[in-house]
Order: sequence, then C-alpha cells, then structure tokens
Amino acid sequence: MFPQEEKLIRERLGREPNDVERAMLEVMWSEHVSYKSSRKWLKLLPTKNEHVVLGPGEDAGIIKFDDKTWIVIGIESHNHPSAVEPYGGAATGVGGIVRDILCMGARPIALLDPIRFGPLEKEKNRYLFEYVVKGISDYGNRIGVPTVGGETEFDESLDNYTLVNVACVGIMKPEHLVHSYVTEPGLKLIIVGNRTGRDGIHGVTFASEELSENAEEEDRSAVQIPDPFTEKLLIEATLEAVYTGKVRALKDLGGGGLTCAASEMVGKRGFGAIIYADKVLLREPGMTPLEVMISESQERMLFAVRPEDVEELARIFEKYELEWSVVGEVIEEPKFIVYWKGSKVAELPIDLLTEVPTIEWPMKEYKIEEEVGIPRISLQEAFEKVWRSPNIVAKRWIWEQYDHEVQGRTVVKPGFDSAVLKINEEYGIAITADGNPNHCYLNPYHGAMGLVAEVVRNLVSVGAKPLALVDNLNFASPERPEVYWSFAETVKGLADAAKAFNLAYVSGNVSFYNEIVDKPIKPTPVVAGVGKVKLSKIPKGPNKGDVVTLVGETKRELGGSELYRVLGIRKGIAPRVNLEVERKNAESILRLINASLVSFVHDLSRGGLLVALAEVAALFNVGMEVTIKTDMNPVEFAFSESHGRYLVVLPERKLEEAREITDLKVIGRIIGSNSFSVKINDEVLLWNLDKLKDVYWNTLYRLMD
Repeated sequence: MFPQEEKLIRERLGREPNDVERAMLEVMWSEHVSYKSSRKWLKLLPTKNEHVVLGPGEDAGIIKFDDKTWIVIGIESHNHPSAVEPYGGAATGVGGIVRDILCMGARPIALLDPIRFGPLEKEKNRYLFEYVVKGISDYGNRIGVPTVGGETEFDESLDNYTLVNVACVGIMKPEHLVHSYVTEPGLKLIIVGNRTGRDGIHGVTFASEELSENAEEEDRSAVQIPDPFTEKLLIEATLEAVYTGKVRALKDLGGGGLTCAASEMVGKRGFGAIIYADKVLLREPGMTPLEVMISESQERMLFAVRPEDVEELARIFEKYELEWSVVGEVIEEPKFIVYWKGSKVAELPIDLLTEVPTIEWPMKEYKIEEEVGIPRISLQEAFEKVWRSPNIVAKRWIWEQYDHEVQGRTVVKPGFDSAVLKINEEYGIAITADGNPNHCYLNPYHGAMGLVAEVVRNLVSVGAKPLALVDNLNFASPERPEVYWSFAETVKGLADAAKAFNLAYVSGNVSFYNEIVDKPIKPTPVVAGVGKVKLSKIPKGPNKGDVVTLVGETKRELGGSELYRVLGIRKGIAPRVNLEVERKNAESILRLINASLVSFVHDLSRGGLLVALAEVAALFNVGMEVTIKTDMNPVEFAFSESHGRYLVVLPERKLEEAREITDLKVIGRIIGSNSFSVKINDEVLLWNLDKLKDVYWNTLYRLMD
C-alpha cells in the first residue's frame, strides 16, 4: 500500500489496524486483487452482446452456445511466480484458472497457454521455457484437461523473465449456474480441498511490485505448491455438489486466499462474515491467524451452504477423500470479523476490504514510430532468417508434451489458426489466443486493434463465427507515465476493435509490474476468442492441383514485423487496421467455408505472406509454386504484416463461384513435386520441401537440446 492509502484506512477506521487487519488490507488493496490502477480504463471495454450470459465481475464469463449449453471462459496470468519458480508458478497458474471455471458450475474442457520468454540462446531463458512448459504439461495432463492451443513468443525484452498467461474453457448446463456471491445471511462457509500451509503468503503483494535481481531466493515462498491429484478430485466433487442444487455460492481460494474469497463472496451484496480462522485445517503447525487468512495454498474452494445442507455435501466431499471444515458464516451486518481460538483478532467494515479507491497515475505519451527503409536483403536470405526464427517455427516441442486429446473433444489440434472442440454431434467451438507486443510497442492503440482483428481471423479461418473475447493485459509498472499511457491506449484499441465486430469481453485479467530491475516489458495485451463452428464445414486441407489465392490488400507495413525483429530493427510504423474491410473479409471467408468452396484457409499475420505459404506447405507436406507480380519491393511484399488478409486454397473448378463472394487473387498452385517455389517479380525463392519441413518441425528441438 502507498502512504496515502494507509492514511485513508486509518481515517476510515478511526484507529491503526492491527497486524492481522493490516495483512488482510494489504492483500485486498494490492494492485493484483483491487485493479485500482486499471478499473477506470476497463470500463471502456464492451461487455455485452446477444451471446453474453454473464460478463466481467465474477470468476469467469459465460456465453450462450445454444438453449441447452453455455460456454464458460476465463484467462489469468501467473507471471511473477513463473519467473521465480517456473514449474510451480506455471502449474498453479493452470490450477487457478481451472478452478475459476469450475466455480461457475462448469466442467473445464480445454486450456490455452499464451507464453513468452527471452531469447533461447541464453541458458536462463531455456530453463524458464523448459520448466514453464513442464509445469503446464504435468498439471493439465494429470487433471485431465487438454491444452489444445496457445501462443509462444521469444523477445529480448523478456530476457530472464517470462509471461505466463493461461486461458480455460468450460461447458455447463444453464440450470447448474452458481454465482460467486451470496444473497442471504445465515449460510455456512466451508473450505474444501487441500490443507492450508505457508506457501503463497503475500503472493498477490509480490505480484504487485517489480522483481528484484534476487527474486528467486527472496520470493520463492510466495509461489504456491501445485497438487494436481487433489485438483482432479476437487473438480469431480465440486461438480457433484453443484448438481445437487444445494450450493448457494462458490469461490476459488486463489490470490489473496481466504481473506479475498470470503470478503468478495459476502461483500458484493452488502453482507458480512464471521471467520473462525482456527477451524481452518492446517498443513503446518504453529501457523498464526495472519498466515491463515492470507495463505494462497492451492486446490481449495470456498462453499456457501445453508446449515441444513452441510451434511449432504460433506458426504460428497468425503466420497472423494477431500478434507473439509466449516470456517465461518454469513452475517447481515456488513463487517468482516475474524476469531482465533475464541479471541477476536480482526474486525473491519466489509467495504474497506472490497471497495478500494482507484488510482490515476500521471501519463506521458511516447512517439517512437518512424519510417524505416526497406532492408537491403534478398528474398532468399530474408526467408532463411525468418523461417528459422523460434517465433515462426512449429511449437511441436511444446504441444507434444501436452495431452491435447484427453476428454475426446479435440477436432482441430494444436498447430493451426484455432483449435476446435466438439460440443455436440453437429457443432463445436473454436478457441484461439494471440498477442503482438512488437506492434503494440510501436503503437499501443493500433497494435491492440490489430490484435483483436487477428483473433477474429484465426476463428474465421476454421469456419467459426466469433462469439466473445477475454483479455489479459501484461504491462510494466503503471507508476511509469509512458507505461500507464500505453495501457490506456491499449484498452481503447481493444474496445474500438471489439465494438466494430460486435464482440464483448466477458472476463479478463490485468498484470502490472512486469519488470526486473528497472527493465520494463513491452505492452503485451493477449486476447483469447471463442467462436461457434459447424463441424462438417471445417476446411480439411489442400489437395494437389488446388489454386492458392490471396484475399485482402498487402501494404508497405513492415513495422513491428518478424523480419524487422530478426534483422534487429526496432523502429517502423505499426500496421493499421481498416475495421470495415476486416469485417467484410471475415464475413466473406465464412461464406466461402459454409458454401463448401475451399480446401483450406490460413490467416496472414506474423511473418507475412511468405511464412503463411510455407506453413501450409510444411503442415500438409505439399509442394507449392507461387508467382506474384507487384509494384512493391519483393521483400516488403513477402514479409509485410498488413491486416485483413487470408490465404485461401481451393479447387480451380470452384474459383468462379467463390469470386462471386469475394475478390480472390490467384497467386499459385499446390503441386505434386517436392519443392516450394515462390517468385515475386524477378526474385525467386526455391526450397526443397524436406528442408522446409525439417526447419519448421525440428528447429525448436535443436535449440532445446
């Protein structure tokens, strides 16, 4: 807390808070819990459309899939813990977002993992990468929730640090909805799951400040300990309890521990709580009430239940061999009171915990966009560098560690624009997650708009109609005027783009203070999207003889591109989005797919056209011959990251009908030979298909050997 906040608390209390109260207030007034620096700006985001059942304000958002099925989605960051202890930090990040989905009454069915690291040439970055992936893999595999997609990026601005965002999707019936808040007094509060230990104490406070050079030693105790086996039991027990209809409210004990879960559960409708902290089952002897109230031990849920229903639910918990204890009750009076062995150790007005004043930090606009000339490099040399980039090559090294087919719903697997999960025999959902800090660094507003457009393109490319979005905003300290300005601009860009597509943000997360020793990260918003797709219409892949076409206009837009990154160029002008064109092209692609006119569609984004062409060749083991005439420089045309573009592969006999829907520019053909040939004006790129595939599929393995 800041000195002026401490002064305000003393004034409102009329006294000094005691040690227990102070610890609880520090948790609730932390940036991580209170969103005090971001709340004002988040109000700009659209949160309603015809698909939204429940928007931001609870642990996850809910979207209507059909009359019998709702989709639940949420996203969280576990950046600081993963930078300090990558295995445990990443694993508990998975556990936390899974419980957020669970406490709405939904079964978690899939995970996405947008993750970012420093360059892999450095041993520390390889260590963080290896153990973050292992943490996600071990936890997700053991709880039986498939990791079906995500995004991985490597950038020098993240040297010795990592951004670990995890999204989770769940499925539920409307009648099983449980809210995270109570609507009546007299309910019993029950903790179910793991015992409470000293792990994770001050976790949210440490996540609300920048890391020091010695963070690995100093902050390790703030990282929680993962226990996926208990989580698996907790999932099944919680759902069985929810299906009884006897659960009045449900919260995950995550950041802020019991203090946060209980105060938010009772405070939303103006109730209070009495907590008997000595009734909490402990993992370690000698714990104090302060430690019990702010411990962030994992795999714990807080149930609110009528007294007469406690016994019935207890039988369910015991059936799954989960420990439980009644730790408090909901009261009419809006106070939060804590007892320890008969003595009152804390008493605070509930709104002092749950209604934290906002902070508006000073802002300073930065302008770093400037025109950069076209690099003097051949098409062959440029492709050689970009195609070998860890940001471009296949991430099979990651996803082969994940069980991405458990639960049997996965229709489109990792490695494509979106993953697709079967919901019923006819329809499924497409899910994807994207970020582009290099565009957002150059221009936060236009970078953020482009990010939403890319999410839409990724959903549309598999035939899905976009339904809703969630956002995870990763930034450095808001106390830096340039950072706070870039945050506000990012939110404005996310809002304007979503409105253009009639999309709503149903849940989200903000993570500030992502910096080590005065080295801030680039603005890194991540957006995940969900769409509805008819399973029979998903494009299956290109065939020999198909024509390769381009939809959308390629402009002179290399700013923030992967080509510039591999060449060490940090300036340029970020690509601009024409939202009207973007929406029109997305609608046209959906019409093409639903009319069964296409073999395959691929969004153009990082790496530009040449990378998209090579990805199709490598993914499907097909030769390709492409010829393009343009008034642009061949390298600029090949690697521009202009928005609004799709690669559309289709049988030549369907071309005329497809052109009645949209303008398709034929640029090449799928061929039977073992070659990948691209000619742009007078420059020719020729690669053997085997070499192309080897670089694509095996580079990450070689880097991690």
